[in-house]
Amino acid sequence: MRYQENQELYEEIKQHPLFKGVTEQQFEQLMEKCTLKAYGKGDKVLYSKTPREGLLLILTGMAEVFVDSEEAHLSKEVLEVLETGDMIGFSSLAHFLGEPDDHVRKYTVEVRAVEDSVCLQIPYSVLEARWDEEEVRDYVLRQVSIRLRDIYASLAEQVQLASEFGESEPFIRRIQDLMNEPILSSKKTEQIQEVAQKMVNHSTSSIIVIDENEKIVGIITENDLVERVILNPNSARLTAEDVMTPDPYTITRDAYYYEAMSSFLMNGVKHLPVVENGIAIGMVTHSDLLRKKNRGTMEILQKIEESTLDNLPSVKKAIYDVLSNLINDGIPTIHTLEIITKLYDRLVRHCVELAVATLKEQGKGEPPVKYGWFQMGSGGRGEQFLLTDQDHFLVYENPQEEQAEEVKAYFDALGKEIVHHLHTAGYKLCDGKMMASEEQWQGSLDRWRDRLRGWGLRATNDNVLLGHNFLSYRFLYGDDTLHDHFVKMIKEQLGKSRIFLYRMAEQEKTSQVPNLDHPIRALFRLKRDSIDIKKHALFPLHHCLQILTAHHGVVEGTPLQRIDALLKINVFAEDFADELRFAYEVVLKLRVDQSWNRYKRGEKNSSEIKFTHLRSRDKEELMIVLKTIRSLQNQTLGAFGMM
Repeated sequence: MRYQENQELYEEIKQHPLFKGVTEQQFEQLMEKCTLKAYGKGDKVLYSKTPREGLLLILTGMAEVFVDSEEAHLSKEVLEVLETGDMIGFSSLAHFLGEPDDHVRKYTVEVRAVEDSVCLQIPYSVLEARWDEEEVRDYVLRQVSIRLRDIYASLAEQVQLASEFGESEPFIRRIQDLMNEPILSSKKTEQIQEVAQKMVNHSTSSIIVIDENEKIVGIITENDLVERVILNPNSARLTAEDVMTPDPYTITRDAYYYEAMSSFLMNGVKHLPVVENGIAIGMVTHSDLLRKKNRGTMEILQKIEESTLDNLPSVKKAIYDVLSNLINDGIPTIHTLEIITKLYDRLVRHCVELAVATLKEQGKGEPPVKYGWFQMGSGGRGEQFLLTDQDHFLVYENPQEEQAEEVKAYFDALGKEIVHHLHTAGYKLCDGKMMASEEQWQGSLDRWRDRLRGWGLRATNDNVLLGHNFLSYRFLYGDDTLHDHFVKMIKEQLGKSRIFLYRMAEQEKTSQVPNLDHPIRALFRLKRDSIDIKKHALFPLHHCLQILTAHHGVVEGTPLQRIDALLKINVFAEDFADELRFAYEVVLKLRVDQSWNRYKRGEKNSSEIKFTHLRSRDKEELMIVLKTIRSLQNQTLGAFGMM
């Protein structure tokens, strides 16, 4: 690209501090030494081994600087994202100024274009020609100082976070910490009856088979004994070699926890010998890892059932201990939340039962009619991991007219008593008063019908907000028949108030998910250095799933259940459903990890996530996730003709 052919770009270059104030003739002479270079998205701008012979000025587009390791298994970590007007190559100024560079670098940086870009390559000769100008030296010094300041701030934060993660970081848990040893083995020529006796004596479900050099050549499991020995009429003459599964899947001691889990799932096996130099040194089984997922749950269930109003606060600590174990073990977030949700559900049910018992002790008797307790918010969606605000409501059967006041008084008292018990257990009171102790969050079936009809007729922003929270409900305790009637009533009311769902979709149109079409600006000099993971990811995902499922006659279920429901009725394609499941798990993992680390550091809980706290892989996944949720928003809007 030459000066005359790119007049518009060169006019911009003239205003850059490196060139500002030169005469037209001087500018043309300097430009003759420079080169305009165009790069496509993903193109390398600078390679790690390329000699640095000057600076690059980004005229259009964006580029990212990342660490490139000679070790192929290490991921590329983005250090910096540079935009139009930024310069690349300040780290080479030491060479320009004559400083020796004797370091041997194992890790070097590379630069690649994030989008189609045009850069001006400025050789050292141009920089040297302009170096006497005070404005040029001042510009370079300021830019280097700013870059250095941001680098130190970012590195300090990264070091602190790394030290806080410590050895509980799930990514560093190794198989050597989980395997069973010593391992039980038999020779190839050993009679199968002797092998089976060994397994019985050691209460093990598998045994490895080794050759004369102690190398592993096979494995025998209980299934092998059943299929190849018990059912074989010639079993008396069989040896270990006859029965074994040869060349079994194995794993190394330094492999990660989830490499083993993946092997179990992908290969359909339940035993993995741990091998070092061909020698089996241990065994890890599928049941070992599954037991690890659920450790402590039986004890906590007993603790919940035995708790009273006086010792309810101790249950919270016990649940948090289980949560800590699950997070430290690197259990997938979805599975972790399933376990913790079951514990919280048990706790809430127990609080309801304690509240009913309390009213009975106060002489108010048993519940006069059938009723149901419903969770909302994160508890309703099965996403609660830390005890947060209470979000729930009460529904009861339509009473006889003469009993109406008495029934209303009882459930008003019950709602307040349950809220008190939950508060004692560690649940905060809801600032928005969306709790069963409040009149607008309790009532008979008829009262709830009127309430929903009112929201539909007056579809204000406040009522739409109430509707979204309501539609996250999950039936937790009470009479199943009443629950069925309640669900049927909701479907009828939403069917009659289509404008209400339309208004819900309309609100999604005004608060669309951020469209990040490039890797998130990673560590410094950020225009956007964080994201509210609830506001910009989780809530849009929840709202759209609730709107779409309600539009198609499905009015309850967790987010994953709603995805499955929409897939079943062909609203979603299989591929898109998979993308949504992936998006949901990624967002939940980010939410849980960040909130849990804040909790451990004693910080106030927040859904704001700083990009500096994320690994490069997390940032790339988040970019994909936001695009998926934005697609869901578009599909939701399309269902109401808003595209």
